[in-house]
Formats: sequence, structure tokens, C-alpha cells
Amino acid sequence: MEKSIQTSDFEWFLNNYIDLFAEYGDCFLAIKNKAVLGSYASYADALRATEKNEELGTFIIQHCNGDQSGYTNRISSMNFMGAVG
Repeated sequence: MEKSIQTSDFEWFLNNYIDLFAEYGDCFLAIKNKAVLGSYASYADALRATEKNEELGTFIIQHCNGDQSGYTNRISSMNFMGAVG
């Protein structure tokens, strides 16, 4: 079975977590296709900004805070379809 794009992006985030934190600091990263689309102060800011150019459900937003609490709770953007307006 092929991995979903979101799963691949999350694995990329985990594999690059230390470098991402070193580059972006404590923030929320919007990620798609193993690339950072932007860094934001809050999950809501990341979602609002990213959904302007990307379809909900095609990217992930992860908290990057330097420790494992930043990635132990993962929420996919598709879980919020219709929730932001």
C-alpha cells in the first residue's frame, strides 16, 4: 500500500525536526511535498494563510518547538474542512 502524501510529509518533518527547529525556531510549519510552505505564530495563522493557495487536506501543519511535544499530536488540515471561515 502506498503511503499518503500527508504521512510522507510527517515522516519528512520528523526526520528533519532538529534542522527545521534550528532554522525556524518555535513556530507552526505548513508542509507539503516534503517542503516548508511557511512558518507561522499559531496553527490558525498557518491554516488561514496556507489554505489561500493550497487545497485543504493536501498539506500538514506541525508545531515545531524543539521537543517531542511538537509532534506527538498531529492534526491534518482536512480535519478542519469548513471549520475556518
